[in-house]
Amino acid sequence: MHKVPERNKGRKAIRSGTGRGIGYSGGMAIAHRKYLVILSLVFGVWWVFLSIAPLDRHAWLMENLLVIGAVVFLSAFHRQLLFSRVSYTLIFIFMMLHQVGAHYTYAEVPYDAWFESLTGRTFNSLVGWERNNFDRVIHFSYGLLLAYPIREIFLRVADVRGFWGYFLPLDLTMSTSMLFELLEWLVAEVFGGDLGQAYLGTQGDVWDAHKDMALAALGALIAMLVTVALNRRYQRDFNREWAESLRVKHKAPLGEDALAKMAKQKKK
Repeated sequence: MHKVPERNKGRKAIRSGTGRGIGYSGGMAIAHRKYLVILSLVFGVWWVFLSIAPLDRHAWLMENLLVIGAVVFLSAFHRQLLFSRVSYTLIFIFMMLHQVGAHYTYAEVPYDAWFESLTGRTFNSLVGWERNNFDRVIHFSYGLLLAYPIREIFLRVADVRGFWGYFLPLDLTMSTSMLFELLEWLVAEVFGGDLGQAYLGTQGDVWDAHKDMALAALGALIAMLVTVALNRRYQRDFNREWAESLRVKHKAPLGEDALAKMAKQKKK
């Protein structure tokens, strides 16, 4: 990344996932921090509105533990790691959708009734669904919407390049999806009863966790493929960077060889 003059630091391009030049903010009317404040205020109003009389208060509280964690992370690191507007928008959309699921519980979101009131027929009958699939949509959205912000972290913190800038966000999205399914199982085991089932939301599908993870992976894959396509079109050194990222940088093996070398150096 080229050095940016001091006067342009507040407007410099952020390597956020669409190439080196894409993401330049100089021509945008709303500054990053102001945009973040606007999204935060809108989300705050949405959160308060959906916190009123949720279907299951205990399930709502558990679902909002994730929201609290996300808000704390974004608040604590927004000075050191100011995301692009694209990333903040994607995170915002996901959290807004999540709050709908938290209010009704994922298995009871009445999207079918809403759609029927507008069109005269249910959405499930239109697409052939036999269950409430709002949870499936959210798991897909998790990958589709959050893989890009995760990519920003890998590029700007871990300084990954080329192939790894696409594979690692996909990998982390898939692994965190798996961890969330394990968390759901643990909560259901600990609390049991109606609360455990409301949080788990399997609706009798024994393959529910597998399908949720597959959808999150599919969403993240689509997000990274779109990012690859954009970068390949606009990033002039795309092929060189990709090839360089796959080149072996250290010829010597690690493992026991590296351990023996460190032990030998320590004795000196």
